[in-house]
Amino acid sequence: MTDRSSDPTPKRPRAAQNLSPEKYQRLVAEAKAPYRGLRLFLYLAFAASGFIGALVFLARSLAGQNLTSDLPNFALQVGVVALMVWLFRLETRSKPSGKGEE
Repeated sequence: MTDRSSDPTPKRPRAAQNLSPEKYQRLVAEAKAPYRGLRLFLYLAFAASGFIGALVFLARSLAGQNLTSDLPNFALQVGVVALMVWLFRLETRSKPSGKGEE
């Protein structure tokens, strides 16, 4: 019998034995944070949309057109950008890389 308690390689499930270590680590990271890449993309896309909207409403406000509706809309767009930046930073701080953790 072989003593496996001193084996430095961590145990992997039998189904994962035929995967390369890199692919296994990538799958572990995806299991810990599903759809992380999609969420990051959506945060960036919504932030860009809010930024463009804010520029439009800022330009309309500076032109003096309909200030009663443009200023609240501008504030909403700035709020969307701030929320997306906060969510993006929150997501990138928690970096579940899956490397070295099994």
